[in-house]
Amino acid sequence: MGDSGEGLIDNEARIQERMEELQRNRTQTRKAPVKDPELTRKIESLELARREMSRLLETTTHPARKAQLTAALSDLDRRIAELQTAITK
Repeated sequence: MGDSGEGLIDNEARIQERMEELQRNRTQTRKAPVKDPELTRKIESLELARREMSRLLETTTHPARKAQLTAALSDLDRRIAELQTAITK
C-alpha cells in the first residue's frame, strides 16, 4: 500500500522535469531580435508561396504546367536567397 504514494511522487517529479524541459526549449528557440521585420515578413511569405508551389508541382500531371511551376519555384528560390543575403548584411 505504501508504494502507491511513491508512484504519485514519481509522477509529480516527472511532470516537473517535463515542464522545466519545455521551458528550456522555449528559451532556446526564441530568436534574436529581427533586424528588419519587413524583410523577414517577405521571406516568410515567399517561403509559404514556395511550399504551395511545391505541393502543386507534386500533384500536377500536365507537362506545360509542371514547367511553369518549376520556373516559379526557381524564381522564388532566387528571390528568397536575395532577401536572405540582404538581411545578413
